[in-house]
Amino acid sequence: MSFISSYLQISTDPSIWVVQLFVIVFLTVCCNFVLLRILGFFSRITQSTRSIWDDALLQAARLPLRLLVWVIGLSAAAALLHAIDPHPLFAHASEVRRVLLIAIGTLFFTRFISHMETNLINPERTNRPVDATTARAVGKLLRLSVFITAALVALQTLGFSVSGVLAFGGIGGMAVGFAAKDMLSNFFGGLMLYLDKPFVVGDWVRSPDRQIEGTVEDIGWRMTRIRTFDKRPLYIPNSLFSSIVVENPSRMLHRRIHETVGIRYDDSAKMAAICNDVRQMLKTHPDIAQNQTIIVHFNGYGDSSLNFMVYCFTKTTEWVPFHAIKEDVLLKIMDIVASHGAEFAFPTQTLYMAGNPGEEALPPGGGAPASPLDSARTALPAARA
Repeated sequence: MSFISSYLQISTDPSIWVVQLFVIVFLTVCCNFVLLRILGFFSRITQSTRSIWDDALLQAARLPLRLLVWVIGLSAAAALLHAIDPHPLFAHASEVRRVLLIAIGTLFFTRFISHMETNLINPERTNRPVDATTARAVGKLLRLSVFITAALVALQTLGFSVSGVLAFGGIGGMAVGFAAKDMLSNFFGGLMLYLDKPFVVGDWVRSPDRQIEGTVEDIGWRMTRIRTFDKRPLYIPNSLFSSIVVENPSRMLHRRIHETVGIRYDDSAKMAAICNDVRQMLKTHPDIAQNQTIIVHFNGYGDSSLNFMVYCFTKTTEWVPFHAIKEDVLLKIMDIVASHGAEFAFPTQTLYMAGNPGEEALPPGGGAPASPLDSARTALPAARA
């Protein structure tokens, strides 16, 4: 019994304190092993549930709990060594331990926020997924709050006055504000993007004021990253969005088909029938939005053609299906024009030339030389034909 009690007391005998140190490290490793098995058991249980909170909690606690076991074990070993041989190296072990515990708590909360952010936007984990841009904005604010709180608590633990730090921060904040006004304008520009939501991650945006067009990949606190259609990244300061016009085609309700079709002047008698058939075709087309404006009307005399306008909207807003629908509509218009025996017009021009040098151009059919006005009147129908 006295043999066992000698190992439960502090002793400078190396044969005793080395065994005590080994036991502390061994118990730390065993606790870490058992903790991993317990976390694995609860992880298998939470996989069968639909709750997003327990899964995020376990995933966030896995690494911090293991670190916590090691901090406790190493703190006990440091306390043992300090009791055996007081050394300045171990004099601040308690402060270091408290700072490490604050860091572990910060790690847990930031991991928990990140896992919750991922779960809330995942449609496989929740019936009502949260908008990705909103989730990321709230996640960034919460993580920033955790870091600031942890820094203040750590300073208080190390003996610094928090009120003095805050007062210094207020004075220094004015200087930083003047020196980093562009950075602050980008920060508040990003905040307005999160609040107003003119676009979110994944939207196709473009600006008629600047050469900006592409898909939004990330909205940060300082800049927004947009991937252009030729796969080049654009990094745009957030403050720029407060002074330019931004168009968001991703939020359009329909896509528009607006074409002008021209037929020959010789087919003028068939124009009304062609327009009626094209209009009827659009009204019965399954991919054309019937609750939107449909216009098919003769609307102008061209240089070489009689023009009619085709104006309608598709039900889809996707880029590739829209062009397939537009192709189908244009092919049907070609069939309608051909079914009426008409033809599409193309630019033509008639030129009258004199037979011999010095002779004036004669109008078609001979006769007296034509005046410039008569030549123009005669050439116009011929050119249109």
